[in-house]
Order: sequence, then C-alpha cells, then structure tokens
Amino acid sequence: MQQPTPTFQLTKDNYHSREANQHYMSVSQFKQAMTCEAAMIAELKGEFTRPHSTALSVGSYLHAAFESDEAFAQYAEENHDSIFKARGGKYADYEKADEMIETIKNDRFCMFALEGEKEVIMTGELFGAQWKIKVDNINHQRGFFTDLKSTQELAKRYWSEKYSNYVSFVQAYDYVLQMYVYREIIYRNTGRYYNPYIVAVTKESPPDKAVLHFDSERFSFESEYIQLLLPSMLEAKAGTKNGHRCEKCAYCRATKQLESSFEIEYLLD
Repeated sequence: MQQPTPTFQLTKDNYHSREANQHYMSVSQFKQAMTCEAAMIAELKGEFTRPHSTALSVGSYLHAAFESDEAFAQYAEENHDSIFKARGGKYADYEKADEMIETIKNDRFCMFALEGEKEVIMTGELFGAQWKIKVDNINHQRGFFTDLKSTQELAKRYWSEKYSNYVSFVQAYDYVLQMYVYREIIYRNTGRYYNPYIVAVTKESPPDKAVLHFDSERFSFESEYIQLLLPSMLEAKAGTKNGHRCEKCAYCRATKQLESSFEIEYLLD
C-alpha cells in the first residue's frame, strides 16, 4: 500500500505528537502495532493514552544528559517533581540514572561512540510507508550512528516468540529492527549506509557498559519481518480494516466485552 508523501513538517517539539504519528510510521509505532494494532489506532485517534512509565521517564532523563547540558537542565526543570523528593534529594530511579550517566562519561570509548550530532530527525519512504526517525547520535564524518540503551544486565536472556529462541535484550526489545530502519532512512537521506552502534549501560550497582555493533546479515530478517507485518498496519491506519486486538494490553483490558466463557486450560495461552 503506497502512502502519499506527507506535507507535515516535523520538528523537535512536534515529533512525538499525535498528528506526526498520523502522518508517519515510526519504530515505536510499529512495535506497538506488533503487539496490538487496535491500541495503536486508538492512540492515534486520541481515544487511549498509554499509562505513565517511570522507566520511560528515566530513559528520557538519561538521553537528555548526552544531548547537551542545556537539554539536561531543561528536562530536570520541567520534570522537577518527578525527579526530586519534597524533602530534597532524588528518587532512587534517578539516582541510579546519575550513576549510569557517570559510568558512560567516565569511559573514553563510550564517549567516542557518542561523538556527533544529537537528536537528528529524518524522514523517508520504506516499503510503501513514510517513516520518521530521531537518531540519538550521528557522526557524518565517520559514517556511524549510535543509540543509547539501558538494560538490567548485559547477558540476561529473554524468550522471544519472534525469533523462537532465547535472545539478548537487543533482540528482545527489537533494537535490531530499530537499527535496520534507522540505517535505511539515513541511507535515503545521505546516499550512504552508516554503521549502527548501541552504547548499553546496565542498572546494576555498579553499572556495566558495552558498545555493541551489528553484523549486517541480521538486517535481512528484520527487512522480511517488516514487509510481512506492515501492510496490515497501514490498512488499519488508513481505516480500511479494524486493527487486531491482543486482548492483553491496557487498551484491550479497558475496552474488552465478553461474549462467552472458556475452559481454564486456555488461561495460560
């Protein structure tokens, strides 16, 4: 399904807006629709808002620290009550984030991997859809881009239905898919394939860290996977079909209407 080129102009202020998400596909929108198309459509229509996530807020705090001193100070000011206790000091999640920030800043190789232009917005066509990306860090001179990720432990294993295997956090949270899309959209804007990296830092005490690269052969699977699922998502966005419901997420639980009973055997499905 070919979509028309959007006329909506993206900026830092409107990048995450509902209107921007209506005009563009993004990795986060794709990942949400992988789980539940109905929730994705309801959010686009303004009928559903995902519950607040402390982990997401802490992630934004972590990213702001490496965007610029001004961005970090602005984030801390705008989210003061979430970060600071009424009697002084920071909440534990943000104290841990400060420790993670220092872990990265004290490592020369991590900081080398984060050298470049910050929070770069790009758009481009991929598989009949217009996509938007916001790159944490891109280095045009050296031809690489980097995303900052936090995780519980570097070596923790997760079961993945997608891969039918135990995988690392990188695959479990579809960061390979993200790097594939970013790499393709950057290519459409620059004419060059940039090398993707992840700077990973853990929530352990003390935090662990790693700079991760990708074998490009991994991207073939992600390409096929997106091409398999994207048409249904685009039809749901266009209103030509009802988005599938997962019956498990917050949106589905809130809107579920029972029509029959089921045997207890299926509780664990």
